[in-house]
Amino acid sequence: MNLVATLADGDAARLAVLSDFDGSLSQIVDEPDDAVALPAARDALAAVARRAGLVAVVSGRPVAFLREQLPIDGLRYVGQYGLEWTDDNGAITYDDRAEPYLDAVARVADEADARFPSAWIERKGRLAVTLHWRMHPELGDDVTRWADDAAARHGLAVYPTRMARELRPPVPVDKGTAVDALLDAHPAIDRACFAGDDHGDLAAFQALRDHRAAGRLRDAVRIAVRSDEAPPDLLARADVAVDGPAGLAALLDELARSLS
Repeated sequence: MNLVATLADGDAARLAVLSDFDGSLSQIVDEPDDAVALPAARDALAAVARRAGLVAVVSGRPVAFLREQLPIDGLRYVGQYGLEWTDDNGAITYDDRAEPYLDAVARVADEADARFPSAWIERKGRLAVTLHWRMHPELGDDVTRWADDAAARHGLAVYPTRMARELRPPVPVDKGTAVDALLDAHPAIDRACFAGDDHGDLAAFQALRDHRAAGRLRDAVRIAVRSDEAPPDLLARADVAVDGPAGLAALLDELARSLS
């Protein structure tokens, strides 16, 4: 598939370019706080945002983090897998359904700190907490079991991600529902792409496929960002694969030049 030709064929105002952050626009890192957007990816995304009708980053990260990493005019931010958004005026909005669970998230975060002092416990604002074991792979099984138990005790949901488990409110959102909401809010869009590198991005891939099958989109392109940790399912379901964040940056740069 000639991705750029497919996406550039038509009115740029009817194009949506959507992407994950970690592992797609930034390199995979050991500590979450060390992640930074690749300068080439940031610049290319900014160039696309000046031309396309909808450009958004859909991530498990909080919106505040995404804004700091990608201060791009016209970029929409979807954080925490769809629990928080920026609206048309740039204000951060939250899913009201999460409110009853905020105290439980705080309690389980405190428990995680005490139970796993050597793991990285990432508090994602008030909405979620993620337990990372990349630096201590021997903790993986223990963290997984503990997360399942803690979620059951506190009425939370467990979200599996790469070498980590996230506990969050049991609100039915993921990157697929986020893509649905973005496209539903922009009915003029007739072609779209999504770039991602992990299991969580499969829901976004499926959303694009569903919108195309329903006739909502003329073209829907799923971009896998390859790495040593990319799940085989993601690569199998992708229309196009690029080599790491640098490969995605190069593709976005080419797309921006084609749109201009």
